[in-house]
Amino acid sequence: MAKEVAGLIKLQIKGGAANPAPPVGPALGAKGVNIMEFCKQFNARTQDKAGKVLPCVITVYSDKSFDFVIKTPPAAVQIKESIKLKSGSPTPNKLKVGTISWDQIRTIAEDKLPDLNCFTVDSAMSMVAGTARSMGVNVKGGEAPKAK
Repeated sequence: MAKEVAGLIKLQIKGGAANPAPPVGPALGAKGVNIMEFCKQFNARTQDKAGKVLPCVITVYSDKSFDFVIKTPPAAVQIKESIKLKSGSPTPNKLKVGTISWDQIRTIAEDKLPDLNCFTVDSAMSMVAGTARSMGVNVKGGEAPKAK
């Protein structure tokens, strides 16, 4: 018989750096989850991605047990990492802070594809390009190249 779900918790935590301090501790403590057990499991599973921001969806069951799914880093974080930005533009429509190529967008889109609500790499590329534009990053080369 399936366990009854008591709630979902969505957090963004740096890989290998989960600890009981806020935001992790209060979010899990409110649902009655063993905070240290979560931290140990999360840090063990994200050892190879240390320092990267990772979204995590924690499913809490009525018996206070939990499961969690680790997703790929957000597109904005990957864009900043790809073109070595500290942050996006405060006024993206006026002040541009960088340029990204379609090849860089393709690699980010292929990485993010399982977590996006689209089925093709082309549509994932247009979503990532939109994120880049909203950060004040120019997309080099005009329209997205079509798949062959």
